[in-house]
Amino acid sequence: MRHRIQTQGLAIIVVAVLAGVSLLVERSSTAQPTTTRLPGARAEVDAAQFPSLQAAMDAIPEDGGVVRLPAGTFEITEPIIVTRGDVLLTGAGTATHIVNRNEDGKPAIILQHSDGGDVKNDDRLWRIMLSNLRVTGNEKSGHGILAVQIQEVFLQGVTVSEHGGDGIQLDHCYEDPRVSDSLITYNKGVGLNLLGCHDIVVSSNQFEENQDALHCLDGFNLCMTGNCIDDHLGEGVVIENTYGSVLSGNMIEECHGTAVVLDRDCYGITISANVIAHNGAGIDLRDAHGCAVSANTLTILKTNALRIGPNSGRITVTGNNISNSYVGEDTVKRRVDDLAAAGITLDGTSELAIVGNSFASVSPHAVELTDNPSKRIVFSSNVLTDVSSEHSHLKDSVITNQLISTPTEQDNSTKTRQ
Repeated sequence: MRHRIQTQGLAIIVVAVLAGVSLLVERSSTAQPTTTRLPGARAEVDAAQFPSLQAAMDAIPEDGGVVRLPAGTFEITEPIIVTRGDVLLTGAGTATHIVNRNEDGKPAIILQHSDGGDVKNDDRLWRIMLSNLRVTGNEKSGHGILAVQIQEVFLQGVTVSEHGGDGIQLDHCYEDPRVSDSLITYNKGVGLNLLGCHDIVVSSNQFEENQDALHCLDGFNLCMTGNCIDDHLGEGVVIENTYGSVLSGNMIEECHGTAVVLDRDCYGITISANVIAHNGAGIDLRDAHGCAVSANTLTILKTNALRIGPNSGRITVTGNNISNSYVGEDTVKRRVDDLAAAGITLDGTSELAIVGNSFASVSPHAVELTDNPSKRIVFSSNVLTDVSSEHSHLKDSVITNQLISTPTEQDNSTKTRQ
């Protein structure tokens, strides 16, 4: 009896083991690649197998594909041109370095249809992405990356530096252009130049020491968030003839010119929750209507933390902090020769709500009025500390409920903390 039970148990174990082996064999066989190409799969081009980068681009099939750039330094004297849509051009991070040696003003990389700017609307290229590579030029070269009428162009993780033209120019890339997580530095032109673009995302980039950081001209719906903009030789962000846009959560510091400019019929734009520090000027609304300036920190601006000009009106200014480098206990952070901090200038504007802002130790005035009168303004519930102000001279306006402290002059006894 015991022998029969042992025999039956052994049989069960053998059957289980065989079943397991059969299952493993089945799974192993399904995981193996076949000699048949996966239906729908597109080509992958290994640029290392071609005599030049352009030859690799020319190998992209009509329906698109992937071009993989190896690590290395690749010097070019003519632009690399991509003329296909549905393409991913990707490198090995900054280890993939394209150096433009051209001195005739030509770009390093061009994305465009073979018909160039004359391409018909129905023939425009869609969905080209550049990622994980570095492109540098020289003061006589052209733009770093030029995209012409590419729909849904996407640049991510690119470093674009030292070009004679713009770092990146997107020329009428109308549908949904995106630029993110990139480093755009030391270009003689504009870091990122957006011409005639629509539904734009510019997020989490770093801009350093270009002429201007960003232009958005003749466009729509710019969403610019979470960027760091530093040390520009001209302006920071220039927006013209554009509406329905938001600048939020950006750090804009030490531009020689103005940090943010709105001009040429801008409307419906919000500038909010930015830190705008130590620039030649802060925000200049030269020609803007129906815009909001809210919850920004505007500190140690040499002139005009905010200027609203005669071609601008219907603006809301609320919840901003406009201040110098005071850090408590009669102490300022900046050196004596670096204490400039300006307030708001109103120059012939009207229909404004200036409510709930804090002005502290700015000069010459918290609110300065020009000889061009401003009128129909609500100036209410603001805190004015250690400032003088001309807001009481506003005409046809509502002025209520300010909390004002007596101005004091900063003298040599004021402490500075380095």
